[in-house]
Formats: sequence, C-alpha cells, structure tokens
Amino acid sequence: MLGVDAGSLLAIVVTAALAGTLGSIVAGRGLLVPVVVVELVGGVLIGPHVLGVGSVTSFTAFFSDLGLAMLFFFAGHELDLGRMRGEPLRLGALGWALSLALAYGIGGLLAATGVVLSLLFTGSALATTAIGTLIPVLSDAGELRTRFGTYLLAAGAVGEFRPILLLTLLLSAESTLRNALILLAFVILAVAVAALAVRSSGRALSLFERTFETSAQLAVRWIVVLVFALGLLASKLGLDLLLGGFAAGVITREVMRAHEVPALESKLKAVGFGFFIPFYFVVSGVRLDVGVLFANVSGVLKLIVFCALFLVVRGAPVLLLYRKVLGTRDRCALAFFTSRWSLRSPPWRRTAVTCRPQPQRLWSGRPRSRPCSIR
Repeated sequence: MLGVDAGSLLAIVVTAALAGTLGSIVAGRGLLVPVVVVELVGGVLIGPHVLGVGSVTSFTAFFSDLGLAMLFFFAGHELDLGRMRGEPLRLGALGWALSLALAYGIGGLLAATGVVLSLLFTGSALATTAIGTLIPVLSDAGELRTRFGTYLLAAGAVGEFRPILLLTLLLSAESTLRNALILLAFVILAVAVAALAVRSSGRALSLFERTFETSAQLAVRWIVVLVFALGLLASKLGLDLLLGGFAAGVITREVMRAHEVPALESKLKAVGFGFFIPFYFVVSGVRLDVGVLFANVSGVLKLIVFCALFLVVRGAPVLLLYRKVLGTRDRCALAFFTSRWSLRSPPWRRTAVTCRPQPQRLWSGRPRSRPCSIR
C-alpha cells in the first residue's frame, strides 16, 4: 500500500478488535469497564511511547477524524429535541452557566499562580463535558432513551458545544465578527441541507426501504455521504470537525422522525461502532504521551488536581439543581458523567498547561494541535 504504514494500520485495527473482545468478556463477568477505556489504554500500549508498533500518520489521522465525525453523528442522532425540550435543556443550560462561573473563577486563580497559561482557555475547558465518550457507554448500558439518559444527554450536549462556540466566537486570534459570520454560514447551510432532506424524504425513504436488505444499502451510503460532507464543510470553514458530524446526526434524526427503522439504526451502529469510532479511540490513545504526564511528581499532582476540579466545576451544579427531578443515586451518577473530559476535546487541545504543535493536519490542511500535556 503506497504511502501507508500498513504495520501501524494493522496494529490499530487489531487493537480495536481486541479491545472490543476484552470489554465484552469483562462485561460478561459482571465488571463494568467501558470499551472506550480499553480502546484508549490499548492505543497507549501500542503507541510510540510504549511498544512502538503503532503511530499516527496522515492516513490514520484521516480515518481517526472520520471516527470523530461518526461519534458525534450518533450524539446528534440521539438528541431527541422533543424529549429534551423544557426541564432537561433548562437545567442543562443553567448548570453549565454555573459551571462556567466556577471555572473562570478557578481558572483566574490558576493563571494568577502560574499553573496555567490562559484564564479563558482553562475556564472554558473546565466547563466542558466530553459527550462523545458518553455515547458508547450509555448505548451499551441501555440508558440513552431513559429519563436519566435524557437529562444526561441534554447536560452533555450543552457542556460540549457551548464551550466550542464560545472559543470559536470569542477566544480566537481572528476577528470575532468574522468567526460569528462563519459559524452563521455553517448553520444556514446545515439548515438548508436539513430542509432539502426533509422535503425529499417521502420519495427517498421508500427507495431506501427497498434496499435495506440488498447490497445497495442506499440509506447507509447517503448518511455516510452526509457525515463526510458536513464534516468537510465545517473543517473548510475553520470550525471543529465534530460540528459537522453532529449536524449530520440531527438532520438524520429529523428526516427519520416519523419512520423509525430499527434495521437502519443497527446498520449505522455496525458502520460506526464496528470500525470508525473504535479506530478514533485507539488512535487517541496512540497520540497520548503518558510519559509526559507522569514524568515527575508535579505533573501527576496537577493531573489529580484537574480531575478533582472537573468534579467540582461540573458536578456541584448538578447536585444542586437536579434535586427535584432525580434521586440521590441518579444525581451522583449525573454529576460524575458530566464531569467526564477528554484531552482530545477542543478546549483542552488549546488549554492544558503546555500545547505543542503536531504535524498531522485536518482535511482543511491547517495544523492541528496536539493533545495538551501537563508539565
């Protein structure tokens, strides 16, 4: 394969398969270990800092980006706005606002003491929820469409996307007005695509249904086209790739609202969770330089402190605001899940305590930041 590191590609694919197998075996014995965790750890083990059999090339980075887009496609696809409208979204937005106030206060103290470089980036990062890592966990647990899952998805969606929009609009070195116009252009184009898809869905769905059990698989093919196209559009506009995947998921949800087809959902999960999404998580592990994180006692202590700060910043508002709608056990679980974070999420790619450039590039060709490390 010309221009492709076949050995590294094979190592990543095999690791994804082994991670899924190990996760299933462990789950069968009653131990709740998310497959995502196994995939990340597997990526670290095969990465250049441990065994050295896996590496990130432009080819593997490209497929990893597709996996990220597919992951957020499912996030958008699971957001039933009709179910979330009202109390779930209201509490999610209010909780994030309280988290942001706490995060900026703490970020200011950390910046004043020289622990971090930027109050704004750090504050935005601390107020982030990594909803992408929640989707596989909730799906495996059967919680996506429960009452608890509804509140969690609402809080997670607000906690993931509001920091991204905040960084896009306010924290860029470029013109805020220009960024706002770019974001508005993307929204308008996404809405136009959604309107076109909904308008033509009557004729298209009948054609799609006839090919569910044939080799044509038109529904799957056109949904993949939608994910790739909106991901590419977001990247070309200088926005985060995951916005494109998320928009594709929301559009698909609206088109299929009156035509729930379990067979289609099963096929989409086979494509996403069978290849692209595990590929993304394994590559994320390969990219993670654990040696830097644990190189000295100071780095380990800072990592522990930041984990604790996430629990405080995202968890405390949840425990306070959800008392009337969730029991104590569910509130504690919600506080924990909304405190989940990822060094691959956009605010953390710009924040942590040091950020170094990485040669891999996104579809747009712009340099992409490396997962941040704590020194």
